[in-house]
Amino acid sequence: MDRMLRRPRGPHRRRLIGALAAFMVPGSAAVADQGGVSFWLPGQYASFAAVAPDPGWSLPMNYYSYAGSAGIGRALPRGNLATYGLNTSLNQMFIVPTYTLDTTILGARPSFSVSLAPGYNSSTAAVRLGPLSESRSDSVFGLGNLTPTANLFWSGDVHNFMVYLTGVVLSGDYNSNRLSNLGIGHPAIDGGGAYTYYNTKSGTEISATLGFTGNFRNPSDNYTNGIDSHLDLAAAQFLTDKFFIGAVGYYYQQLTADSGQAPILGSFESRVRAAGPQIGYNFDLGNGLTLSTNLRGYAEFLAHDRTQGWAIYATASVPLSGLFKGH
Repeated sequence: MDRMLRRPRGPHRRRLIGALAAFMVPGSAAVADQGGVSFWLPGQYASFAAVAPDPGWSLPMNYYSYAGSAGIGRALPRGNLATYGLNTSLNQMFIVPTYTLDTTILGARPSFSVSLAPGYNSSTAAVRLGPLSESRSDSVFGLGNLTPTANLFWSGDVHNFMVYLTGVVLSGDYNSNRLSNLGIGHPAIDGGGAYTYYNTKSGTEISATLGFTGNFRNPSDNYTNGIDSHLDLAAAQFLTDKFFIGAVGYYYQQLTADSGQAPILGSFESRVRAAGPQIGYNFDLGNGLTLSTNLRGYAEFLAHDRTQGWAIYATASVPLSGLFKGH
């Protein structure tokens, strides 16, 4: 078996690495800590997180599917509602037009993107309103919030570094009296950085992305989420020039408690861990262009003050500028 003995070199190698990196672009979460889910979507960065995309336009597309639940004995706030035994599922497509400059700033290559996120969210729970309790379910099909992101990428041999800054434009479907939402109902900003070790001779890759989220008050119910931290991890090994396998995981921890929650909730700070497998394949489009695809799954564990379940990402990145040049 050819285990990276004929690794691409020169311009074609750079295009391949850039294509691999392009689908690791952040999107926005469906709801916030108030619903037991963060603005930051855990696992959105994985392998090649700190490797710069090729200069020009690219179109990463990330399909995200999540299903999770919380025990009947644990209350989770969702807007103006207190829920028990929450079950929720989310299917969302993140379409992320990205432009990477063919220049450097402080030795780094800048890249800018915005995430568009149509999706479907459905939820069921026991809902308590004052002394009354009832079973409720609802769903919503629409758009999540727009999420602009700015990145700077540095590279040197096998070592790659990245810093990012992202936030939310409040444009998604949100109603504080609904269980299911695609928007978050409040402003948030998130920043952090990533490191990627990528040895093209051995075909070995390791990435870690660390960031922090600052949340602002939700004006519809005066609820404010705490400060969040998150760590996305990934490792991959190429088995051929085009095919790789590996493992992924994430570690999410709320650092400060929410404010504005009902007294019954106490100090509301959510956390969760997750791990799972990944595979990837790079399709040759001709003229040195590559369509990079990736499939990865996460099984959550040790969740607290949020749902626990599983998540799947299916991603692909289209090198738009290269395709246009080819025509």
